[in-house]
Amino acid sequence: MYTEFFGLNEKPFSISPDPRYLYLSQRHADALAHLIYGISESGGFIQLTGEVGTGKTTLIRSLLEQLPERAEIALILNPQLSTKEFLHSICGELRTPPPLEDSVKGFIDALNAYLLRANSEDRRVVLIVDEAQTLGPDLLEQVRLLTNLETSKKKLLQIILIGQPELRELLERPEMRQIAQRITGRYHLEPLDAKDTVVYVQHRLKVAGGRPNIFTASAYRRIYKESGGIPRLINVVADRALLAAYSQERATIDGPLVAKAATEVFGKRPVRRWWPWATVAAGILAAIAVTTTTQQDIDEDELRLAVADAPAAVDSPTPNEAPSNPGPALPAPELENEAAPAGADLGNDTAAPHVLESLLMSEDFPTDSISAAHELFRRWHASYDPTLGTACSQAASQQLQCMFLSGGSISELRRLNRPAMLTLTDEAGTKHHVVITGLGYDDVELSAGGRSERVDIAELTHYWLGQDLLLWKPVAAEPKDLTLGARNPTVLWLRESLEQILGKSLASADPDLFDDALAASVREFQRRQQLEVDGIVGAKTVIAIQSALASPEVPLLSQVN
Repeated sequence: MYTEFFGLNEKPFSISPDPRYLYLSQRHADALAHLIYGISESGGFIQLTGEVGTGKTTLIRSLLEQLPERAEIALILNPQLSTKEFLHSICGELRTPPPLEDSVKGFIDALNAYLLRANSEDRRVVLIVDEAQTLGPDLLEQVRLLTNLETSKKKLLQIILIGQPELRELLERPEMRQIAQRITGRYHLEPLDAKDTVVYVQHRLKVAGGRPNIFTASAYRRIYKESGGIPRLINVVADRALLAAYSQERATIDGPLVAKAATEVFGKRPVRRWWPWATVAAGILAAIAVTTTTQQDIDEDELRLAVADAPAAVDSPTPNEAPSNPGPALPAPELENEAAPAGADLGNDTAAPHVLESLLMSEDFPTDSISAAHELFRRWHASYDPTLGTACSQAASQQLQCMFLSGGSISELRRLNRPAMLTLTDEAGTKHHVVITGLGYDDVELSAGGRSERVDIAELTHYWLGQDLLLWKPVAAEPKDLTLGARNPTVLWLRESLEQILGKSLASADPDLFDDALAASVREFQRRQQLEVDGIVGAKTVIAIQSALASPEVPLLSQVN
């Protein structure tokens, strides 16, 4: 129909989950990285949630096209099954021989035998359950029991639960705490913001072979307003707008045309007399905003982090957030590797992990913000004095930089591979601050007051809501993101570093110029490291490069056995 009129090879806004059309916003890229990491390394559960239409199923399709080597997937798309049917579906996905005994026990025994054989052959087996919010209590309990299939060293089955926000509510129930405590990574997909909505539409038009200027600026604004940034609704509205433009033989689409198309899709929306209630709601929201801001100020004052002093350095802004100032990028004073702290026993496989709840109450394990800041700075052989200003300003004076993250995960910490200060919240709502100094398969090492203890990852994630602060070493005195066309000495550092990491020559007649060939190598490195593949060298990319080079002056997370 309209494809030929607009010079398209195919319809660009089909609602089918075609991985070719996947637009990796920062949130979607992070979510995909979490899933890939969960398949490659992690144990326990990975939880991915998002509103209807935010792209969860498309992410799964994309994931299946880039599986790590020696990974096998059992994908359950409709989990509304009996326990035996569920186990039968898993065995069928893995092509295991049918059990001799047609019972739950028979299927469990067959699955366990298959998993043991896969483990002996160094193969990873992953169960992905889509629409997991529909799982009943009995089936959820069976899913939990599947994580008991293990050897003395590792879990035999990695489980990824994907569902709507109701899944989070389901797993927060008291009777679900045994599952919740085993979740080692949580990620929630948000709708796209206004900027990403524009890029999303243009991306799909480009994949379909069309020109990017079919929609005007007013059309994009209207698409965002009508869809709320939800990809599926963007597709529906944009598709109907293309059809309307074709029927009127209009080469471009403006805001009024999108509004008319949205009315055809969603129907006429009733106009209600809402203004008295809006006034009340605005007052309530203002009060909430004041309360939230006050609490944030208190928290940051307690931590003496003052994020305003040093904005969180990230490679690119998360949707719905304004871009932060780029983080630093270059050489600090020579620092020695941090020796293992007294009391740390990283090689003792038999020592049982500490119970985190009792550890947080221990007088010998200080969890105040000042003690944690001292511990974090000590890892970098730097000094911290709470009377001399914020932690971030003191870090900057010692040629270090702060990176403050909210909504982080164990997977993120593993990628960044730096000691970090974590904010933990106990059952009474009291905040505790500890430094993570080691990270293993099932355990982490937490340090405070010169003492280090191991705790289960599952227990840590029960208390940790993803707030953390880490220090990192920039490469330049006045750091900024490196982008195509940049020319400065840092580009030479980047070029020489990637030559060493990628094992290929990146020689150039102008080595201080960030050219196309270097940008391609940056993207190759980012893809290997499961970073956002944008060819821009921001803080996270610099951190990953320094980790890959194993720079001796940079403290890394110890390996917990």
